[in-house]
Amino acid sequence: MEVQFFKPKNEILKKYIEGYYFISEKDSLKSNKYWTFPSNNSVVTVCKNATVISENNKISVLPSDSKKIDSNFYYNISFPVEIFYEKPVNEITMYFKPLGILHFSDDISFEIGKDNVPDFQPHPDYLNEMERILSIENKENQSSALENYWLSKFRNKDFEIIEDVLNEIKNGTKIGDIADKLNISRQYFHKMFYKNIGKSPSDYRKIHRFKGIIEKYKSNEKFIELSNNGSFFDQPHFNKDFKDLTRINPTLFFKSVDTKLSNLWLFQ
Repeated sequence: MEVQFFKPKNEILKKYIEGYYFISEKDSLKSNKYWTFPSNNSVVTVCKNATVISENNKISVLPSDSKKIDSNFYYNISFPVEIFYEKPVNEITMYFKPLGILHFSDDISFEIGKDNVPDFQPHPDYLNEMERILSIENKENQSSALENYWLSKFRNKDFEIIEDVLNEIKNGTKIGDIADKLNISRQYFHKMFYKNIGKSPSDYRKIHRFKGIIEKYKSNEKFIELSNNGSFFDQPHFNKDFKDLTRINPTLFFKSVDTKLSNLWLFQ
């Protein structure tokens, strides 16, 4: 499936949205099945005249005779997920950066033990507006309409403490040390983190390391240097964490996945 990944044009949206793409029922499929990999971004997917079924690390997108909009919000993508299309459908998928979605709705909640919100409707006009945008045939015009919609919902909020926590994790600070610095228990820190990010601090850190490895690979660093520069204790530790997140070894992953693309997809 050839997908054009859009980066936000608006400067405000750039801070909170990684990007988005559109699929049309008229598009052709490179393959009807692919794997997507863990991310610290949260994902909103909207499909028209389709049913989206999420179960057992697999998301199936099936055409539906009912004229409806199916919207889902995925926030804890900590393992590989198989995506299956019976055939192309009209779809919008957006990637929000950590904390990003919280600036566009007051009703977002992350539940421990879950990873998605089915029937996602953050605003009363949301489904009608998404249906309108999906009906636009030109993708550049779709892009403008989509950005205008989310910009109209933007509210600047203060997440300074959580932003500082994310920076501490990115800098390699131990989770226990961050909790001590905030003068709170590790248990309370875990709940606070999940409430705002949608996954555990340890999962966030592991996925951040994974993303860092991808970026280093893009810069053509030698494979043996990746584990040394990615905050891993040794090569076996690197291999184990990598396989936990991708289900395949690093050599096969980099051979099979085009890491230069914005979407890390492994087609089958």
